Amino acid sequence: MYIAIVMDLYSRQIIGWAVDDHMRTSLCSKALRMAFWRKKPSPGLLHHSDRGSQYASYEYRELLKLMKMQQSMSRKGNCWDNSPTERFFRSIKYESLNYHRFATKACAKLAVIDYLAFYNGRRLHSTLGYKTPLAFEQEFYQRIA
Repeated sequence: MYIAIVMDLYSRQIIGWAVDDHMRTSLCSKALRMAFWRKKPSPGLLHHSDRGSQYASYEYRELLKLMKMQQSMSRKGNCWDNSPTERFFRSIKYESLNYHRFATKACAKLAVIDYLAFYNGRRLHSTLGYKTPLAFEQEFYQRIA
């Protein structure tokens, strides 16, 4: 099972995601589309990813162009460039998925969805002043209102 996510780097919120039994471009595109329709970003948004072939593909680059996003990719062999996303995947493995044996793919997908709800709405982040991603984002919008 593979998971693709789109994270809002400011709030650490997972704003787009997709789960499937492959790691092809279509999986990553599905996560990007979800994020785009949920947040409706302004043109010129910087989209950062690792150097996976899915993100470098023609199909994905064309989708970014259509959405008027600028592409940024990690430097070769440097996991620190994408560390918030790497940290998310460590968290989901060590806080949830590694402790379960799933009877079906559907059960595994539900566990991912449950973890995403926990991660965005209940998991505290030291980077955010020990707030959840949702609370941090809500405080931001209250400040600028």
